[in-house]
Amino acid sequence: MLSVIIPIYNECETIRLLFEKTAEVLRKIGQPWEILFINDGSKDGSEEVLDALANEHSEVKVLHFRRNFGQTAAMMAGFDHARGEIIIPMDGDYQNDPEDIPKMLAKLDEGYDVVSGWRRDRQDNAIKRNFPSIMANKLISFVSGVPLQDFGCSLKAYRREVVEGVRLYGEMHRFLPVYTSWHGAKITEVVVGHFARRAGQSKYGLERILKVLLDLMVVKFLDRHAQKPMYVFGICGFLMIGISVLFALWAFALYIFAGKPFITTPLPGLTVSTFMTGVICVLMGLLAEMITRTFYESQGKRIYLVRESRNLEAQPRS
Repeated sequence: MLSVIIPIYNECETIRLLFEKTAEVLRKIGQPWEILFINDGSKDGSEEVLDALANEHSEVKVLHFRRNFGQTAAMMAGFDHARGEIIIPMDGDYQNDPEDIPKMLAKLDEGYDVVSGWRRDRQDNAIKRNFPSIMANKLISFVSGVPLQDFGCSLKAYRREVVEGVRLYGEMHRFLPVYTSWHGAKITEVVVGHFARRAGQSKYGLERILKVLLDLMVVKFLDRHAQKPMYVFGICGFLMIGISVLFALWAFALYIFAGKPFITTPLPGLTVSTFMTGVICVLMGLLAEMITRTFYESQGKRIYLVRESRNLEAQPRS
C-alpha cells in the first residue's frame, strides 16, 4: 500500500484540487493507496473541506489537531498513522506535483530506501525563499555528509522500515533523510516539478535560516555525541579550566615581574569564572551521561542497529 501524507494549515482553497490530482495519479499506479490529511489547527475552513472529502472517499484519512503544532508534528502524526509500506509526504499548498510520484516509486524499485525531491526550478521568491534555501541546503549537506540538493522539499518517498522508530521534534522534518542515513538507508534524489503558490500565503520567512542553523547543531550533536555527551562537555570543561590556569599564571607574572597587585587587574576574576565554568561543564557532562544511559536502558533501546542476519532466529536478551 502507498500512504501519502499531506499536512494542512489554512489551505482550504487548494485541498480539493490537490486531492483530485493526487488521487488520479495514485489510481494509475495500480496499488492500494490512502491519503492522510493532517489538519494542523487550520482556521480558514480547511476542516470542513477535509471532512467532506473523507465522507466522499474511503481512501481519505483525516487527523485534526487541537491547535497548530507545526509541520514536523504533522509529519510525525502522518508517519505514526500511515499503513503503507511506502510513505510519501508532500506539501498541502499544491506546489509539489503529484505527477512526480511514479518517478519516485521507480527509483525505490531500483533498490533505494529514500527518494528525495529536488526543486531545481523552484517557483518562489528568489530573495526570501530561494537564496536562503540554497545556502541552508549546502550547509546541511556539508555538515551532515548527506549529499542532497534540496532538504526542504517535502515531496519524498520512504520505505517504512527506514522511518520506523524515528522520532521528530521541533522543526526537524527537513533532517529526516539525515536520520535515515544513520539507519543505513540508501538515498537518492530526483528532479521534481514545483508550482507557484496558487492561493494563501507562505508560512515561512527569513527567520527560518536561524532555526535551520540551530536545528543543524542539534543534528550534528546527535550524530556524533548522542551516546557519549561527556566528550563534548568534558572537552569544553577542560578547555575552560586550562584557560583559567593561563589567566592565573598571567596574573602571577604581572605581580612578580611588573609589581602589579592582583586587585588592579581583572585576571583573578577571569580565573575564577573560567575555572567554575569548566567545572560546571564537566558536571553537566556527567549528568548527560546519566540521562543517556537512562534513555537507552529504561526503553530497552540498543546502541546498534542490525540490518539482517543469517541462521540467527533467537532474539537477543533485553
